[in-house]
Amino acid sequence: MKIKPYSQPIMPNNNGRQFQQLPPPIFAEQGYEDEGSKLDVRQILGVLRRRALVVASVAIAVASTAGMRTWNSPPLYQGSFRVLVEPITAETKVAQTFGAIVYSSLDYDTQTEVLRSPSVLSPIVEQIKAKYPEINYDSLIGSLIITRLGQTKIIEVRYQDMDANKVKDILQQVAEGYLAYSRVQRQSDVREGIQFVQEQLPNLRLRVDTLQAKLQKFRQQYNFIDPETKAQELSGRLNSLGQEKVTTKTKLDEMRSLYTILQGQLGLKPDEAILASALSEASRYQKLLNELQDVETKLAVESVRFTDENPTIQALKEQRQKLLPLINQEAQKVLGNNISPATVNRERLTYQNSIRLTLTQQFVEATNQIKVLEVRNKALDRAEASLVQEFKEMPIRAREYTDLKRDLQVSTESLLRFLSTRESLEIEAAQKATPWQLISKTESAIPISPSKYRNIMLGVVAGVLLGAGAAWLAEMLDSVFHSVDELKDRTGMPILGIVPYNKSVKKLVPVAQAAGLLPGENQDAIVEDNNLRRYNASPFVEAFRSLYTNVRLLSTDLPVRSLVISSSTPAEGKTVVALNLAQAAAAMGQRVLLVDADLRRPQVHQRLSLTNMRGLSNLISAEDLTINDVIQQSPVEENLFVMTSGQVPPDPTRLLSSEKMQNIMGQLQTSFNLVIYDTPPLQGFADANILATTTDGVVLVVGLGKTDRYPLMQVIEGLRLSGTTVLGMVANGVKKHTIRWHDSYNRYYTTQPNRDRLGNRA
Repeated sequence: MKIKPYSQPIMPNNNGRQFQQLPPPIFAEQGYEDEGSKLDVRQILGVLRRRALVVASVAIAVASTAGMRTWNSPPLYQGSFRVLVEPITAETKVAQTFGAIVYSSLDYDTQTEVLRSPSVLSPIVEQIKAKYPEINYDSLIGSLIITRLGQTKIIEVRYQDMDANKVKDILQQVAEGYLAYSRVQRQSDVREGIQFVQEQLPNLRLRVDTLQAKLQKFRQQYNFIDPETKAQELSGRLNSLGQEKVTTKTKLDEMRSLYTILQGQLGLKPDEAILASALSEASRYQKLLNELQDVETKLAVESVRFTDENPTIQALKEQRQKLLPLINQEAQKVLGNNISPATVNRERLTYQNSIRLTLTQQFVEATNQIKVLEVRNKALDRAEASLVQEFKEMPIRAREYTDLKRDLQVSTESLLRFLSTRESLEIEAAQKATPWQLISKTESAIPISPSKYRNIMLGVVAGVLLGAGAAWLAEMLDSVFHSVDELKDRTGMPILGIVPYNKSVKKLVPVAQAAGLLPGENQDAIVEDNNLRRYNASPFVEAFRSLYTNVRLLSTDLPVRSLVISSSTPAEGKTVVALNLAQAAAAMGQRVLLVDADLRRPQVHQRLSLTNMRGLSNLISAEDLTINDVIQQSPVEENLFVMTSGQVPPDPTRLLSSEKMQNIMGQLQTSFNLVIYDTPPLQGFADANILATTTDGVVLVVGLGKTDRYPLMQVIEGLRLSGTTVLGMVANGVKKHTIRWHDSYNRYYTTQPNRDRLGNRA
């Protein structure tokens, strides 16, 4: 037959195609080794439903065993007596004496262990053997229970045995033995404790007194009460000295800077400055200097006019020579005998105006201040060194002080503890003066076990719990997928379709027949006769219509024109899905071509009852065949065309990866609305991956209850690594109890509407 080309052009694989929010196939971080995924109630109920037989078997076995053991177990009797071990009036007397409330002075845990000890029970066992020779210490203590009754001063003793009279007799002997123990033995340990405390008290007091004396001497020697306070004081003093040193050094630097400036301005040494200051205040000396200056001035003027032999010049020189001794004498009077007048430089010290005199005085003061500050700085250095040394020694002193104080504290606490213990022991001895009192005794033993109804109920509950655990263990050991939610959670991929389980599906049938309509009836109308007849659509058919609708809606710009149907392993229903998806698309008005690309184990021709003389393999390998020669029209649907596999070739992968196969696939996409390729499983075969590169993507078929999760996850990982587009997954063979929509689907089609309201709600 001749195939009409499809009018709308098709773009190459995924070129410019936009799919709707398809998440990357989960090759995400949930790996298939992650068995600790979150559980929900629906998943737990699904596990229990699938493993109901395991739960029921284990529950029945455990409940039956518990019931049989309960009914066959002999009765166990128990009796008890109670003993008041502390007088109820002692508490009030002690409180009144010491001004405080003493709740209990008895260590009940220790007391119960003493009562269970061989030293107390051995004499009692000897008396019991007179009537029951089989009783020994081990058998008695194994059934004897001794406990304190709440927070009271009462000890309760219970005994269990299968003989009621034996229980009563043994408890009577035990009660008499405990009362005798209370009268004779109770105070011996207390008296020994008091004696030991009395012996230790003198040594403790002596040690406390010695340590107190050492601590007092230590404080007096180093003149402090607390090392931390002393350290803080030294630290403060060091800080003050440091600040004072900084201030002194700053001032010293300032004086030295002023000294340098004044010395540069005056050109004097410190001694010269002192001389200049002293001579500037001597009026006679200044008068002689002025006369000398006048003579020298005249001499200089006349030297220009006359020669040295001139009488005028000679007279002026004689006058100058007479003034010099007078000046020296006057200087000697002013300066004293320690300084020779010859050392005085008259040129620098003689003439002092007011400004120079002021600067000279400042120079002298700066010199004196520098000497004072240097002395102060040295004194501060010595004081700081002394404080630093003392501060360095403080850790040693603090350690010695801490050791003394710790030893004193320990010794004092020991002394106080011994004193407190002595008072407690004396109080306990006073309280134990009154023997124990038997306040209740066993009149008759009562049966305590077995509790038949309780044990049976516990057996049932335990059986159900163990059954649930066994079911969950079986579920964990089972590596297949059982529900759509589990498949989606583990893989993280979108579920395009859910195909319900249908054990009768072997071959395709016309849609009308699959939908439950009789031949000749109108498929587009609902016929009403005496009984209301309905459109009896099949969930199986509707599932593939929904699947095709989801595939069409995957792309937002161009429709999906070709796809590969495959699975991870064989026998997951990929061929059934391919056939029914093709039929559903054809029934919805699409020109569909189903290509059997499984050149290893082809099944399409068998399910459609078609011949397989020529097919895909022949088209690829033969040169004289055209596409129209190998395409057949489906007998079940007008718009459905089929290309069978043809003869099984020796190397299918080589044929499918050939360039001719790529050209054939391109021609098929231009001639049909939808081309579906049924391929071998992905695990172990490359056929599906090869074809998927030229199509819009792969649809994975997963058979619930069949598919092993580990091969599936490996296949998905392989698809991710190869860059193959995965459109989504189809859950095949879904049981009714695993999907919610099945009940809603049945209610929609099985609910009989009210005839009176049919017109309003049709």
